[in-house]
Amino acid sequence: MNLLRNYHFVPVLLMVWVCFLLTACDNTKATDENAKAGQSATIIATDNNVIEMPHPEDFTLVKADIRMLPEELAVNGSIVPDINRTVAVNALAGGRVVELNAKLGDSVKKNQLLLRMHSPDLANAIAALKQAQADELLAQRQYDRNKFLYEHGAVVSQNDFQMSEDNWAGAKANTENAITQVKLLSADPRHPSAFIDVRAPAAGVIVEQNYTAGAAAKSLDATPNLFTIADLSKVWLLCDVYENNLSQVKVGDYARIRLNAYPDRGLQGKVSNIFSLLDPATRSVKVRIELDNPDGILLPGMFATATFVSQGKIPRVVIPATAIFRLHDKDWLFLPEGKNKFRRAEVKAGPADRDGSMQVLSGLEAGQMVVSNALQFSAEARSENPLAFLEHDKKAQP
Repeated sequence: MNLLRNYHFVPVLLMVWVCFLLTACDNTKATDENAKAGQSATIIATDNNVIEMPHPEDFTLVKADIRMLPEELAVNGSIVPDINRTVAVNALAGGRVVELNAKLGDSVKKNQLLLRMHSPDLANAIAALKQAQADELLAQRQYDRNKFLYEHGAVVSQNDFQMSEDNWAGAKANTENAITQVKLLSADPRHPSAFIDVRAPAAGVIVEQNYTAGAAAKSLDATPNLFTIADLSKVWLLCDVYENNLSQVKVGDYARIRLNAYPDRGLQGKVSNIFSLLDPATRSVKVRIELDNPDGILLPGMFATATFVSQGKIPRVVIPATAIFRLHDKDWLFLPEGKNKFRRAEVKAGPADRDGSMQVLSGLEAGQMVVSNALQFSAEARSENPLAFLEHDKKAQP
């Protein structure tokens, strides 16, 4: 019975074996067909940077040229007021602010009232002036009386007469000193008041404010400015240039300015000064560019990019800008290597010119041929074999 039961499994085993052979034949056939189809696809060679294309004649080649061009360097900077056009506003006496007529960011005119403050120092000076005036009046009356008596033969000695004259002269001197003190504290001796009016010494924009209404302001010797007024008709652009790039910048070089706030509005200025101080924290030096600001669009604190253009010219390799593409924060182009092979090479791209060309700072020599349209080449290579090209990109990542 067991033997007969085993015989029933023989047909089943034969059917399984036949199915296995058929499946193996189909896989072998599919493999052969895929191999034949792959002959016309893009092949990524063992070298990760070498790409084989089935139709290399579809891609136009151009020759790298060399030109004499000025050296350029792009750096970041910010707008600051011109120090020579900045005025500090102070009060010579301390006191408490009782009225505020201007605030940070306001445009003010010359002699415009900025604030009013009550000053104990001025009150003491006015009291001293009044006392000096009273003493002068008393000394004058004594002098007039002694003079009258002396001239009419009364019992007044010459010595008493001269003494009263000296006292009057001393009282007048004290009055003059008191008047000067009141004037120094920005008050009018003819109309003395303990309130000080602080006015703008020049027209401009208030770029600093350190006090508000009710705040106590100390005397000039130990306080920040009440206000700082800047004339913004001309401003500075201060740029940070790293020490390894400092040799590329000279006084007199002109710079193209591009503002983050107005990217479509190009400006131009000249390097007026290179600071003689190096910031040890950033290893950079400040470079100053003076800019006219008639429209007032350049505001303190604005960020800008300055591209310095040297006065002299140096040889540069140039190719069409379309021959370079950006990938993984690097610049690349394709070089023909004979037959249907191309090499993807990393280069350091420089600034672009108005004629559509781009400078190549390193990685390419004059006379070498490159693919004129790198994006087209890359797109077709990816369409031919996207999986292989994706692996190529992964290996090219830093």
